[in-house]
Amino acid sequence: MTKYSIDQFSQITGITKFVLRTWENRYGFLKAERTDTKIRYYTDDLLVRALNSNYLLENGYKISAISKMSHFDICEKVDEIKNQSNDNSKASYYIAKLIQSALDFDSKLFHLTYESGARELGVLEFYKNVLLVAFSKIGIFWLTNRIAPSQEHFLSELVKQKICAAADLASLNVTDKENWLLFLPENEIHELGILYLNYLILSKGFRTILLGQSIQISSLKNLYTYRNSFNFITYITVEPSKKQIMPYLKSFNEKLLLNTNSKLIVFGPQQKEIDFNNLPNKIELYRSVDSFINNYFEKKIYA
Repeated sequence: MTKYSIDQFSQITGITKFVLRTWENRYGFLKAERTDTKIRYYTDDLLVRALNSNYLLENGYKISAISKMSHFDICEKVDEIKNQSNDNSKASYYIAKLIQSALDFDSKLFHLTYESGARELGVLEFYKNVLLVAFSKIGIFWLTNRIAPSQEHFLSELVKQKICAAADLASLNVTDKENWLLFLPENEIHELGILYLNYLILSKGFRTILLGQSIQISSLKNLYTYRNSFNFITYITVEPSKKQIMPYLKSFNEKLLLNTNSKLIVFGPQQKEIDFNNLPNKIELYRSVDSFINNYFEKKIYA
């Protein structure tokens, strides 16, 4: 059983520590367990109940009413609201279900949630507003230890399967010859972001070359024997590190971008460590998938 501190529980659920204590004292709701030394900790069951309760709150229920419901009643009410046309928070519903599927190693719940969410919201919106939020909460991208590594791997591998299957289908409709080359830097192994970008580009009708994780700059340099320019895309989650990232980008620029028409597009949370003032002009940073799409694909498609 995973144990969450009140800080961790608050960060995952979005419920402030003050509110958690108030609900516990006033309603006996989401009552934390106690260690032998009287320190609060929360369980997986309480985490799922909190996420479902958030969904009910967003749909007009009062905490005084929610606190009187059993866990079964809360889950039943959540599903009832989800099936109504006036559901006000579809993303919250799917986020809670995905996290629950990871905590319980429930592949059936995952598949039902993913298929329903992607169909209802669209793959792009589902990725941005559900998957990314769920991943940030359970620590897949941020490498926290809020859930067991086995649960992280369980969910991330299932998501990889879905994204790769969607990419395979999208590749059948590629018509544009422009190549986008996607890779992760050496020692970077977190693939979900780059896999999704690969799917996204394919879905817009453009060809991709997906090299995957932990690729050395020297390996990329050899590609110029086949073409004279590339649109390189990478997604940096943890590697290169804070101290290494600027030297890495400068080396990439010198070895692969100078005197070419190539460029490097960088995504990922490690952008926060980049010195924007000293960034080579052939390297572009994107924090938003939307801005990337608008800049490179929408104009070409609708022009």
